[in-house]
Amino acid sequence: MPLTEPHDDRTSPEEPVVGAPGAGEEPSTTVEPEPTLPEPVRQRIVTLTAAVLPGLPADEVPVPLRRVAKFAPNRRARLGAPVIAAQLTADPLFRQRVTARVLADAGDLGAAVVEGTAPAAADPVEVAALAYLARPRGWRELIDASGEAVRAEADSAVVAELVREAEQRATRAEHDRAVARVEADKLRDELARVREELGQLREEARQLARTLRETQARERKATELLATERGRAARAAADADAELRRARARLAEAEAAAGVARASAKEARSVDDARLWLLLETIGQAAVGLRRELALDPVDTLPADFVADAFADQPGAAPAGAATRARDTDDPARLDQLLALPRAHLVVDGYNVTKRGFGEMSLEQQRKRLITGLGGIAAQTGDEVTVVFDGAERIHGLPPAPRGVRVLFSRKGETADELIRRLVRAEPAGRPVVVVSSDREVADGVRRHGAYPLGADSLLRRLARS
Repeated sequence: MPLTEPHDDRTSPEEPVVGAPGAGEEPSTTVEPEPTLPEPVRQRIVTLTAAVLPGLPADEVPVPLRRVAKFAPNRRARLGAPVIAAQLTADPLFRQRVTARVLADAGDLGAAVVEGTAPAAADPVEVAALAYLARPRGWRELIDASGEAVRAEADSAVVAELVREAEQRATRAEHDRAVARVEADKLRDELARVREELGQLREEARQLARTLRETQARERKATELLATERGRAARAAADADAELRRARARLAEAEAAAGVARASAKEARSVDDARLWLLLETIGQAAVGLRRELALDPVDTLPADFVADAFADQPGAAPAGAATRARDTDDPARLDQLLALPRAHLVVDGYNVTKRGFGEMSLEQQRKRLITGLGGIAAQTGDEVTVVFDGAERIHGLPPAPRGVRVLFSRKGETADELIRRLVRAEPAGRPVVVVSSDREVADGVRRHGAYPLGADSLLRRLARS
């Protein structure tokens, strides 16, 4: 399509015009200022120029735009917009070269704009951009019309937005009204429920007030009864205290009387003990004298020698008067007095004495030490000495017992306590038998058969003096 040279209103009569003027164009005699372009039109002009800029020969591109022409298409219109707009305004020749290419690309729309007419259905922004570049006769009116159309479109968009917002507000208001109606219904139901509950609470409050009054009346009666009972309790407590004081006084009198009785009994017991030991000493001295006077031969067979055999299965009963020949005593000093009696028999609970005196030793050492000490006592007094140990069978490897000391072990199923009691029962009536053991059961058992029980400490102290 042949291109008509664009009309430039700013061309002066003295300035030469490149190319022939279009049909019906007249040379411009005045320079008019550039029109104010709407922003969409300005952006479209820059976009069209940036699109054709790389296709121009290098010598036809202004120096400021040669660097911009090398940009990528999306950066060329965005970053080079100020420079492109300035060159289009300042360089008419450059604008004509750009216009020729833009009109060629625009086709029929470009031809219509050059002729000064624009289709009614054409985009006003595109028409204004092509009119600015081609500048046919009446191009300013096209730009103004485009601005009016852009503004009208913007106003229409604003009005449409306002209408849309109004519709949305109306929709929201209708929704809010519906929600409000639902909430109002709920509130009315809640109010009715609250009123009903309030009525129930008022009724309950009246009942509680009536109950409170009744309770307060009962409380006053209970307080009066409590005061009465407290008075009675105080009187009863006073009576009880008086009775307690009288009982304490009687108890003190009884304790004083008991103390006097205990003192009298102790004094009588001391007198009896003194008489008993005086009698024993007299009998002992008489026995020693009779022994020297009669010069009795020693006895070869002793009752304890037959206990393990003759009395193992036939435990005899104690004589009727045997209980009178022994008295309970824990005085260790009397051991020597008892051993001084003629034909005395000393029976020792072996392990009861050794574990009390030297329990840190082994059992073998305990037995050896005790048997050795008893040998010394037998040698000094000439009395019969028997030591009894627990044991299911006789322990082998024992050293020979010293002269005058008999060592016995309880049989299987029998304890040393039982063997000691059999030894005591086997002795004839009237013979002094001394049993050394701290076991209360042993002491009580032999005392019933007439033996003299002494604690283990008496023998240990006697051995310590040897």
